[in-house]
Amino acid sequence: MIVVPIVILIIFATLYLTYNSFIEAAHILLAVPFALTGGFYLIWLLQYNFSVAVWVGFIALFGAAVQTTIVMVVYLEEALKRKQEDLGTLDRETLLEAVTEGALLRLRPKVMTVTTIIAGLLPIMWSTGAGSEVMRPLAAPVFGGMLSSLVHVLIVTPVIFYWIRLWELKREARASHPAD
Repeated sequence: MIVVPIVILIIFATLYLTYNSFIEAAHILLAVPFALTGGFYLIWLLQYNFSVAVWVGFIALFGAAVQTTIVMVVYLEEALKRKQEDLGTLDRETLLEAVTEGALLRLRPKVMTVTTIIAGLLPIMWSTGAGSEVMRPLAAPVFGGMLSSLVHVLIVTPVIFYWIRLWELKREARASHPAD
């Protein structure tokens, strides 16, 4: 009850210091609730109690989910920058093209990352030897959360990125052409 909120606050503070933007930090931190849902569902399906091991798994999941979201945002920003350099200016249509291009470039690496994490956790999830009663509950939130995180990073993150950048474009247009 104390450590998990502190971890989330530390992640948010680090994101805010990195991006110097409350909106960008909040956008990336949205990975946490999406990852939480998959982790909670798997814990519920496997009927595990919420032990220290489960919460340690959730903390590891938060880091992995935020990291993959950051990488997606970097790909989207690079695609946006390339499109802006090519055209000189952006409008709604070219913004959508850039976001789509960036998201498609990240599709295969993200699926490979999630597949690797899940493949690495499968032996832990199937184990029955000494210590497995601790390791399975630790691995379960990461396993389930990475699956739901996949949907977030591939679909939700590009959409929110597009909305934020579209809002910025509209704000810049209003600033450059004030109402008479």
